[in-house]
Amino acid sequence: MPPSKEIKTFKKQIAALSQISQAVSGNLLLDDILRLIVTVTAEVMDSRICSLLLVDKKKRELVVRATQSISADYNRKPNLKIGEGIAGWVVEEKKPLSVLDVKRDPRYINVDIAVKEGLCSLLCVPLSVRGKIIGALNCYTQAIHNFTETEIAVLLTVATEAAMVIDHQGLLDRSRFIQEELETRKLVERAKDLLSKDAAISGEEAYRRMQKQSMNTRKNMREIAEAVILSKQIKR
Repeated sequence: MPPSKEIKTFKKQIAALSQISQAVSGNLLLDDILRLIVTVTAEVMDSRICSLLLVDKKKRELVVRATQSISADYNRKPNLKIGEGIAGWVVEEKKPLSVLDVKRDPRYINVDIAVKEGLCSLLCVPLSVRGKIIGALNCYTQAIHNFTETEIAVLLTVATEAAMVIDHQGLLDRSRFIQEELETRKLVERAKDLLSKDAAISGEEAYRRMQKQSMNTRKNMREIAEAVILSKQIKR
């Protein structure tokens, strides 16, 4: 007896979550992780187009950050304000929304693109992590489709896992940035001390000379510091 549709869906869900979770342990950049999420989600949901939008806090907009669609028109869609369109509503209300036909729903903004790309039904769920909404996940079908409770639950589960991965990656990126800043400061301090000792000048004067060289050569302070340290090592 062939497995039921629910069992197949469950197996797809587990496989999707596994792939998304593995992204955390890899060395993928955030953009690569987002592309993986929409590609896997589109496969799980049998979606025509799957897109992931993230919140721009400063502008209070939703920005399409990833989609498996190759459509230039869809990829150039303008940003949505929070509360605007289907995804904007989902982010503002913090709950999923399904639309039977986006071309006939007055809340949908880009009807012309939907017509051109053959988009019909839409399921949109929020990306939520640690009590905050960071974006939304869209899944479109080509034909009229009533999304079942199981499908909504699947997409919500995938969205939750995706949000955790995105948040984790953001923390990693910030951690790397802080680490790089600390390393740069150490290098600059070391170079300043070497230059000060070699030229018999104060530490402040050595730092000013490095800053001037940075501006004149259009190189950052880390590059200048590394060059100073290397030159002193060669002399020795």
